[in-house]
Amino acid sequence: MRTDSMKADSMKADSTRTDNMKADSMTIDNKELNNVEATKEQTGQSPDTWQAYTKKTHVIGRTVSIITLVMLVGAPFLIGKLLGAYPDLGAVGKGFLSVGIVWLVSSIAEFLIYTPMLGAGGGYLAFITGNLINMKIPCAVNARDMVGAKTGTPENEIISTISIATSSLVTILVLALGVLLMVPLQPVLQSEVLQPAFENVVPALFGAMAYKYYRKNMKIAALPLILMSLLFILVPSLIGSTSFMIVPSGAIAIGVAYLLFRKKNMQSPEQTKADPDRANTGDE
Repeated sequence: MRTDSMKADSMKADSTRTDNMKADSMTIDNKELNNVEATKEQTGQSPDTWQAYTKKTHVIGRTVSIITLVMLVGAPFLIGKLLGAYPDLGAVGKGFLSVGIVWLVSSIAEFLIYTPMLGAGGGYLAFITGNLINMKIPCAVNARDMVGAKTGTPENEIISTISIATSSLVTILVLALGVLLMVPLQPVLQSEVLQPAFENVVPALFGAMAYKYYRKNMKIAALPLILMSLLFILVPSLIGSTSFMIVPSGAIAIGVAYLLFRKKNMQSPEQTKADPDRANTGDE
């Protein structure tokens, strides 16, 4: 009888403990749901609002992109027509094909790489205003890191759009000042002492920005960095094709990351299944 009584008490205790755990779980879920709803109310965001914003962004972006493309392509022909120096269309077509085929791959690669980083609004602004590698991408990446936004989120798209718009306005302001001060500053700008600095602005900028990413993933960054450095040293003419070389260097980095990922999974498959977040590229 005593044994049956102990078993009954144990079963009651287990049942009570299970009910308490379910109640605590429901309380936590309700709190998280309330927090999410409160956050949405505070920010004024909703799925319908974000979809409407995205749809309007695409409409404005596509319209302005078409207008910009027509103006960029049509301006030289219009100026040539007005000045009586209309170019030969056959020669223009041959010249365009010889250059366009070379840059076709890099243009597609830049679109596929940069658009997910910037989102819709930032992507349209960046490709319309141009100068992505030198100005827009570093500005957007730095702003994203400062606020801690993640790629693919609405926060990242908003931050990218604001940072690229600010960069474009600052660029226009600096260019306007440069045009006004070009004559007074011409002796300084043409100084032989400053010429090496002007030639290394972009490498210095990207070297400083890339270091923090290399430091986090040295196993992935080492091989493409060494190979590309040796390639540019041995073939200096490729320095002018930096955008095109993004494709092979990115492929090498992806291959190294995949090999490290497989190696880690083969070494500890049970740990990877238990904790998928730790199944990274091999860096703890």
